[in-house]
Amino acid sequence: SPQVKRALFPIVDFWARMGVDGFRLDAVPYLYEQEGTSCENLPQTHAFLRELRAHLDAHWPNRMFLAEANQWPDDAAAYFGDGNECHMAYHFPLMPRLFMAIRQEDRFPIAEILEQTPQIPDSSQWALFLRNHDELTLEMVTDEERDYMNRVYARDSRARINLGIRRRLAPLLGNNRRLIELMNALLFSMPGTPVIYGGDEIGMGDNIYLGDRDAVRTPMQWSGDRNAGFSRANPQQLYLPVIIDPAYHYETTNVEAQDASPTSLLAWMRRLIALRKRYKAFSRGSMQLVDTDNRKVLAFVRRHEEGNLLVVANLSRFVQGVHLNLSAFAGAVPAELFGGTRLPALGDAPYFLTLGPHTFFWFVLEEEAPVVMPSATPPEPAMITAPRSWDRVLTQPARHALEAALVQYLPRCRWFGGKGRRLRAVTIASWAWVGRRGHHDYAYTVLRTDFAEGESERYALPLAAVTGDEAFAVETHFPSAVVARVRTGADTPDSLLVDATGTEGFLHAVAAMLRANRSADGSGGTLAASTSREFRAWKPGPDTQSITLLRAEQSNTSINFGGRYIFKLLRRLEEGVHPEVEMHRYFAASAEPVNTTQLVGTLTFTEGRQAMTAGVLETFVSNECDGWTLMLDELKQFLDGVDPSEAPPHVPALGWRELAALTPPDALIERASVALGHARLLGIRTAQMHRALAAPTDNNDFAPEPFIPFYRRGLAQGLRGRSRSAFRALHQHLAQLPKEWRRQAEEVAALEPAIVARMEAIGRRPVGGRRTRTHGDFHLGQVLFTGKDFVIIDFEGEPARPLGERRIKRSPLRDVAGMIRSFHYAAIAAQRTTMPHVEADSEDAAAASDWARVWYRWMSAAFVAAYIEGTHDTGVLPRDEDFSFVLDLYVLEKALYELEYELDNRPDWVSIPLEGIIETMAAAESE
Repeated sequence: SPQVKRALFPIVDFWARMGVDGFRLDAVPYLYEQEGTSCENLPQTHAFLRELRAHLDAHWPNRMFLAEANQWPDDAAAYFGDGNECHMAYHFPLMPRLFMAIRQEDRFPIAEILEQTPQIPDSSQWALFLRNHDELTLEMVTDEERDYMNRVYARDSRARINLGIRRRLAPLLGNNRRLIELMNALLFSMPGTPVIYGGDEIGMGDNIYLGDRDAVRTPMQWSGDRNAGFSRANPQQLYLPVIIDPAYHYETTNVEAQDASPTSLLAWMRRLIALRKRYKAFSRGSMQLVDTDNRKVLAFVRRHEEGNLLVVANLSRFVQGVHLNLSAFAGAVPAELFGGTRLPALGDAPYFLTLGPHTFFWFVLEEEAPVVMPSATPPEPAMITAPRSWDRVLTQPARHALEAALVQYLPRCRWFGGKGRRLRAVTIASWAWVGRRGHHDYAYTVLRTDFAEGESERYALPLAAVTGDEAFAVETHFPSAVVARVRTGADTPDSLLVDATGTEGFLHAVAAMLRANRSADGSGGTLAASTSREFRAWKPGPDTQSITLLRAEQSNTSINFGGRYIFKLLRRLEEGVHPEVEMHRYFAASAEPVNTTQLVGTLTFTEGRQAMTAGVLETFVSNECDGWTLMLDELKQFLDGVDPSEAPPHVPALGWRELAALTPPDALIERASVALGHARLLGIRTAQMHRALAAPTDNNDFAPEPFIPFYRRGLAQGLRGRSRSAFRALHQHLAQLPKEWRRQAEEVAALEPAIVARMEAIGRRPVGGRRTRTHGDFHLGQVLFTGKDFVIIDFEGEPARPLGERRIKRSPLRDVAGMIRSFHYAAIAAQRTTMPHVEADSEDAAAASDWARVWYRWMSAAFVAAYIEGTHDTGVLPRDEDFSFVLDLYVLEKALYELEYELDNRPDWVSIPLEGIIETMAAAESE
């Protein structure tokens, strides 16, 4: 009646005003009654829905109607109208046929109902489901099909009600995890919007001994606490009892328990949802069934302008092989969505796949990308739309666009350690607001990076939005900091979303936070400062340049506070004690002198129960340069004074200990006496560091340990594994290397058996000595030259290594090997910068190379000689006869690590580790 119509409009207004996003129109085909009809689908019903929809659109945009029309597809689709009735409608006939297909192991029930499903308006959408809040309804099946479903899914008559089955998903599928995953994968990949019934995402059970539909309406199981965490009431007062069936007991099947397990059904469902959101073809794409030669396999393609997806599902409980007709996509490469694995490209011939029991594949069909060498020019940044203000990029839906942009951005960052692996996805795990300067907020974001292989990692990326002159300055002087462009509205100019370390405001905000010793909250995490009283009393000077960013390429980001303190913002984050903090605290309490900086404070990010060191604050050392710059300058002067016609002195083919015992040739002493003195001084300071780390202590994390046979065997295995990894990388990149280095690379590749055998030998050789904590990433860049002395810095270890691995005790000779390799890098780098105009294969270049090699060998020998003199009485060194053998092992390990790094990051530097490997093996063979 008109009165009823007028009453319904205010009801819609009331709930919409309360914040309701949508309305489920229950039994919508029966809104009107008419004598002599079934009362289904009457014209009056559709006319009224159009009026109701017009009212909703006029007064409450972005709200929706969902039609519960338990009818065949043609009838149900009528409730979309011409896009002017219901926004969505349940697809009731599809649901039972999904269950039929997996039981019959035949794709026909699914394919047949999909073929009957009509096209719907572009603005409309089907709601797909496996379970609803009622029974698994069997109205939209034939009598024979209903009998079959009852026989296979509801043998117990108590599970049946009306024309359906009152069971939750897990009991329906026998609590079979593979089947549950397969069914959800089908639900999430078909055209429409998936609807999940509460409890199915954790595999909840039911209670068919309760009346009516209460079997599937038991309390949600939030935890293993009283009443499954649903209520603190007396259990007798619950409206329905909790599930205590042993297979589904609330103490084991609950949200809290599954939250704590990365392999739980809940964790898997979250990954499934995240994947579906990432690809628009799932929600907006068309669907095309793929011809196969195996009826037990369902395959279809979801087509969309932003990318095509291939879904293949084995409906059988046994392994199946299938040929897929995918000739329309010839040339495309299937990349599996969960792991990122790329399969061979599609061709004109049928594509063969093998599938395990009840398994499925989701593939994105990618174009075969040509191999592109790294470019120094950043690509055009992505555009992200964020309503009202830039900080909305951290919330949905703009967050997905930002995460997609970060997949392209992170591999270009010097500090990103995952360049050697294929980055599949970036997720903004949490963030905290560092501070406010003017109208800018600075968001300290923690990113979780997932790769096609290996474990995920976490990185810190401070974000800020800049406009006008500030944006121009960042683009001009710090282009690598630009992440994306942000559009907040038609009337406001676009802003640049940038790495905030490139902005002056962020640097001052960090300084203010550290000086105030305060914390900052955000979403999912807290950033907290802990600094000394001395630092808190420090005040920046009036000069805006008193707080500046150090632009040197590093694995982290360093900020200079007025020439008195240095703050290192850590990029890779891990839970646990950070070596940089731990080592400084140890040295501060040590009786042995160590030339290093002092720890002044830390910045910690806490995410849930995980505490991660986010930054380290230390005293600043006034210096002329670092050791790398010093040695490079001295080597350039040395090469400038060399007469190309003069033959360089001979370098004996001896081990490092034996060479260190000799006096350098007069020609070298005459030309490089100052550099030799610096190399010896560096050896002395290194020895002092290792003496402190070798001292007896009650601290088990630092107490020296012997080189026992058990450790040597493990060391041999580790060295062997790392060698194999480097050689795999070499073989993968071999064809892409420039021709002038390919011969050298092939020579190194041929040395693989000999190198692996040498690595394995340490496991059988009682070399003596002890293992201690070490610097972990020792090279010329990790020492500062004050003009008279060296100061050792950066004790965090190799940033690419996991935190626990960086704290392992090792032979101190590993640090010595790192410095030797650094001398070799300096020798090659000096040639390139001193003689860039000289042809690489000319006599002058060959002469400079020979002299640089002499310089590198004798500088390393001077360093080793002073080091041995300073540590010979500590008991940490191997036996004299094994010293060179062990040191060569670590030199080889370091060179192989460099080889893998350069292949991934700087291919034009790959010749340096290649030459180092060849030289070390040649020297080892002559021992």
